Amino acid sequence: MSALATAIYRGRERVPALDPADRGLAYGDGLFETLRVSAGRLPWWDAHLARLANGARRLGLPAPDAAWLAGEASALLAGAPAEAVLKLVLTRGSGGRGYSAPDAAVPTVVLSVHALPAPFDGPLSLRWCETRLAPQPRLAGLKHLNRLEQVLARAEWSDPAVHEGLMLDAAGRVTCATAANLFALVGGRWITPALHEAGVAGIARGWVLANEPGATEAELWPADVESAEALFLCNAVRGILPVGRLGQRTWAPHPALDDLRRRLRRDVPAF
Repeated sequence: MSALATAIYRGRERVPALDPADRGLAYGDGLFETLRVSAGRLPWWDAHLARLANGARRLGLPAPDAAWLAGEASALLAGAPAEAVLKLVLTRGSGGRGYSAPDAAVPTVVLSVHALPAPFDGPLSLRWCETRLAPQPRLAGLKHLNRLEQVLARAEWSDPAVHEGLMLDAAGRVTCATAANLFALVGGRWITPALHEAGVAGIARGWVLANEPGATEAELWPADVESAEALFLCNAVRGILPVGRLGQRTWAPHPALDDLRRRLRRDVPAF
């Protein structure tokens, strides 16, 4: 689906189009954030900005000034629907052919506004994906631009009755869904896969870990997930969505999940 509005910057200069030599386009050399817009505002802006800054530091990218970025995002959203999605892309900028980065990189920033996905309250129906996530500790947790593994995994099904797919890492550990983080209720505690070698440290995931007593990271295997008391997926656009089916296993609504969703709505009314 085409963007409703777009703004592209080389450094702080607004430009009409992306340079074909941009390293984000050529090599996936960059990061992105996908933010929920609610009532014209960005509820988790500070958390997204902190993750972007951390990713930029780890990749050695020049991070944009926070105040400037906030001003440009606000200007773009001024003419956008009150409920929408804002995508923010940061690349190292243009660098010509070859993997070696330029000595003085001028970053590219792309801001785009998109329609909010149709409302869906669940429960979700999931499947296991055959495509696995390769281990790369230096990139683990980052929302970097190389999403080919997720593209291949999402291409594995076209059945509209299946909403998402769960992905394993190369060792067979559960890592995430193609576009969301996973939590499983095991022994009365919400557990999400540890992201030491692959996966994205999601903003909604971070909210759950910070606000749900006892929630923690740990290794999860398919048998742990299939025997869990309850499951949910979460991301920064849709919030928390309960899982009702994974293959042949089904789950009824769980009071612990209902309570967690109510608390999220109190904290972030967009959800």
